Amino acid sequence: MAENWGGYFALPCGVDFAIGFVDGLMARFRNQPPEALAQVTVWLNSGRTLNPVREALAARGPLLMPSLRVVTDLGVGRGGPVEAPLSRQLQLARLIAEVIAARPDLGRGQSIPELARSLSTLMVEMQTEGRDADALNAIDPGDHARHWQAALAFLKIAAGFHLGQGAPDRPARQRHAAETLAEDWAAGADLPEAPVIVAGSTGSHGATRLFMQAVAGLPNGAVVLPGFDFDQPDSVWQALDAVSEDHPQARFSPFRETFGVRHWTTGAKAPCPERNRLVSLALRPAPVTDQWIADGPSLGDLRPATKNLSLIEADQPGEEAEAIAALIRAEVEEGRQITLIAADRGLTRRVASVLGRWRIVPDDSAGQPLPLSPTGLLMRHIAALPGQRLTPDVLLVLLKHPLALTGSTRLPRNAALLQVRDLELRLRRHGPTFPDGDALRNWGDKGNENRKIFAGWLAALLDRIGPWATDRALRPVAERLRDVVIVAETLAAGPDGSVEASELWDGDAGALAGGVLDLIATHADKAPPMSAGDFADLLYAELQGQALRRDPAAHPLVLFRGPREARTAGHGTVILAGLNEGSWPQALSPDPWLSRPMRQAAGLPLPERQIGLAAHDFQQAIGAERVILTRARRDAEAETIPSRWLNRLVNLLDGLPDQGGKEALEAMRARGCHWLDIAHVVAKPRMKLDRAPRPAPIPPAPAFAQLSVTEIARLIRDPYAIYARRVLGLQPLDPLRAEPDAAERGQVLHRIVERMLKDGLDASLSSDDLRDRLLKASREVMATEVPWPSACAFWQARMEGIARQIAQDEHDRLQEGEPVQIEDRGALALDLPGGASFTLTARADRIDRLRDGRAHVYDYKSGTPPTPKQMDHFDKQLPLQAVMVERGAFPDIGPTEVAGVSYIQLGGEGKTKPRAISPDMLDETWTRFGALIEAYLLGGAGFVARRALMLRSDRSDYDHLSRFGEWDLSDDPDRRKVGVHG
Repeated sequence: MAENWGGYFALPCGVDFAIGFVDGLMARFRNQPPEALAQVTVWLNSGRTLNPVREALAARGPLLMPSLRVVTDLGVGRGGPVEAPLSRQLQLARLIAEVIAARPDLGRGQSIPELARSLSTLMVEMQTEGRDADALNAIDPGDHARHWQAALAFLKIAAGFHLGQGAPDRPARQRHAAETLAEDWAAGADLPEAPVIVAGSTGSHGATRLFMQAVAGLPNGAVVLPGFDFDQPDSVWQALDAVSEDHPQARFSPFRETFGVRHWTTGAKAPCPERNRLVSLALRPAPVTDQWIADGPSLGDLRPATKNLSLIEADQPGEEAEAIAALIRAEVEEGRQITLIAADRGLTRRVASVLGRWRIVPDDSAGQPLPLSPTGLLMRHIAALPGQRLTPDVLLVLLKHPLALTGSTRLPRNAALLQVRDLELRLRRHGPTFPDGDALRNWGDKGNENRKIFAGWLAALLDRIGPWATDRALRPVAERLRDVVIVAETLAAGPDGSVEASELWDGDAGALAGGVLDLIATHADKAPPMSAGDFADLLYAELQGQALRRDPAAHPLVLFRGPREARTAGHGTVILAGLNEGSWPQALSPDPWLSRPMRQAAGLPLPERQIGLAAHDFQQAIGAERVILTRARRDAEAETIPSRWLNRLVNLLDGLPDQGGKEALEAMRARGCHWLDIAHVVAKPRMKLDRAPRPAPIPPAPAFAQLSVTEIARLIRDPYAIYARRVLGLQPLDPLRAEPDAAERGQVLHRIVERMLKDGLDASLSSDDLRDRLLKASREVMATEVPWPSACAFWQARMEGIARQIAQDEHDRLQEGEPVQIEDRGALALDLPGGASFTLTARADRIDRLRDGRAHVYDYKSGTPPTPKQMDHFDKQLPLQAVMVERGAFPDIGPTEVAGVSYIQLGGEGKTKPRAISPDMLDETWTRFGALIEAYLLGGAGFVARRALMLRSDRSDYDHLSRFGEWDLSDDPDRRKVGVHG
């Protein structure tokens, strides 16, 4: 048995590591008593490998199992309890907070928890690589920029603190245990009597690598490497050194030089050895072109190597997901297992969404991240509240959350949700922009008993949340955590309810989230006081570390795995998806503490090691029996770059035409196009619906009985909008969150002028007096009705810029007359044939009585006033108001001849724009208006959609209702009677 132990062994790429490892293990104990296997200790690289190995052993039938352990547990249990990673991270956060308080420039753009996580990762690297604080002294500060010099000075302090406390955490224990065992075994002390095996690790971490070397030197020890390239020539192995970190086999080179690497079992054959040789040549370290030319012919005919290899090159990620889903469904129908391996979680979610069409739920090893669970989302929403005023949309997100109001007893959840619906309509229509407890109490006082209960409970909750708007101080983490939990439990309990009766902490998500919060609370005393943003970042990071992985509905044949699980995912068909740069391999995260040369000087792994590990995952996965490679040529609006490994493989095949490389590549793409074609067919609707015609409905007469003068322009330009509003009674919902847009600004400016005019003006006031009054009214209105500080300052500045012009024009107007109608309403009846009646209404901005007894009609415009041509064809507001004045529609002024109409600009230069009118023009306007109303009200014309909008790009509130897009402006209107006609 001695020849089967001692040194390094390996399994080739494409072999399922768990099955291959168990095959070799059982072969070594074939002639041993059953208890011999139970004495073996197997150290595996992670739980991702341990579980498949346990399953592979169990599949062998009844046997005494070896001891299966994870190599990161090495040293645990020695020297007392292990300190939690969060505790160590928060201690580093306290150090960072003190430094940033003195040097704010060092932490610009990053939160303290984010910096603490990156620093903690660096400290773990130093521990596993056996580097102490003195290793940083090897870095020459003078060779680097001032930023790096300052970071290095702090690092020395942090390393002295973090690395100089013995071995309180797991990485330090692992390194210490590996060093101790290596020293003892090298000296012949405490040698294990039973076999010891390290399996599944590539030795990418220093502590693990040291332990592997120690085990390999034992007489009854063995190290089993995954995905070893037995086809790589000696010349390539000898060229792999410290600067070859991005090569997939770089981690194995030192092992091979020391002991050599042998096959773990002769029975573990690669599914396609020809493909392994092809990929090995494609992935050789640069420069590789000369090696491709020299060694390419030795591969022989490339078509057998690519026989079971397909390439899907989609145009967009959505199309890629559709093709993958179609492939998965086909494999499921044939009863074959299929594994999707991707580093891009967005792509896997797309594929899962498409599979939902056929009710196929994948077995996803990554699960659902806890921050995306209902409990996690609720905690994140609440943690994001401090530092900003509560808006209606944020409030409704909380109230409509699936866990909110689930513990309410006095007011059942359905009844409470009805109140939420009523509250939403109230906030949309009347505000306020920033709801508070007082506003909710006023709303509740005007409703029934249920509303009073709900409003009282919600007002009390808003009283608690309200002070958070100005919370920009540093507060203890325990206090911030307590605030989040109290608000979450209050929301879940509902009016007069209890959190125990709610669903907040139910299920796996509730238990996991509760565990995260308990962990933060346990170690909160070690954290520095944090701002609200920093605490939210800390909470999200801790939630992100947990996932919900158990789905009882998961299909046993459909597996979603991450790249690191490629070594145990070789069964059946394997899809390697998202093969683009930045996705697989993923972009390297920037290190805020050490640059690449600084890491090299300190003896730490280079960032390229992550690329090498990803390359090794790819090399293992592509060796499976049947493999489909997929990528999307574009992502949103930008072109993507193929993954460097896929690019090399394609270029190698294309560059070997004499060996059938071009034909092999074309066949790979043809097989991929097959699934793209299927995806297109699946996505295509089963039946073709006729596109909607351009609507021009004719409702029963009379269609409506009233319009305002401001709606006449819309009746001319977009009659369908009037039909939808006045005939169907459909009102567009007001936006959930009021914004300081042009419409809001226009309303505010109207209220400013209205306040100034109603304070009383006369001809004795100078233009300076009028300017002062205008600005005073502006400040008062802005202070009470504009809740946005930046918009308030900007609008006030614009008003001050035009105030002198407005005041001068106002002074001139007061010399000619005085305002007698200010924002007053008027109505004028219009008799139609057949006894039908119609009323034209108006709310006049301002009507002045001139000294000669005539009237002048004004309209305030925050934008650009209509031109004379626009008034002649479309904008009839002022001419119709003039007609109404002459016909006595406004009681306070009575029937009065109109001398003129003008627009007063409350924007631009603030000038007054008069428009010419005459008695003949007003008579013609009224006649044409009567004919227009008669045509629409009595059924002579259809309400055409988008009849004459000013711009093709103008939007209507009812475009979706008219199904605009199925028809265009070149289509003839479909005049059709609707409703019940007599």
